[in-house]
Amino acid sequence: MHELRFVYVSYIAATPQALWQALIDGETTRRYWHRVESSWQIGAPLTLWEEDGRVDQTGTVLVCDPPRKLAYTCQQVSFEAGRFEKPSRVSLLLEPVEDGIMRLTLTHDDFEPGSVVYAGITRSWPAILCGLKSLLETGSPLPFMQLP
Repeated sequence: MHELRFVYVSYIAATPQALWQALIDGETTRRYWHRVESSWQIGAPLTLWEEDGRVDQTGTVLVCDPPRKLAYTCQQVSFEAGRFEKPSRVSLLLEPVEDGIMRLTLTHDDFEPGSVVYAGITRSWPAILCGLKSLLETGSPLPFMQLP
């Protein structure tokens, strides 16, 4: 059986600390995506809040190794069909390529066979990570787009 796995690699002009902070700080994440809330301790809950105050996703921190690796489970809450799927897993690997350039590898996997969430994340993650890249490199995120 084929495992559903989404991998996206981006190169971002930023320091490891700036990229890490942009991934875990809720006031920063809300500028390019949703506000994230967690203590970032292993086993701690994680919540992604939409701008209108609704919960979009919940999860549990699996790995927190600053500024190198972050992983958490991801349960879709706002997307009704996704609420009934088991949580998937998001892993972020941060690697310096050269001075001031970081490689960010996102892997989103551990989906149920036939996942409806998988189709959505293949459209949303590239836009989210492009917004992150724009924010770190220019100071302004891309305008958030509702993806079909």
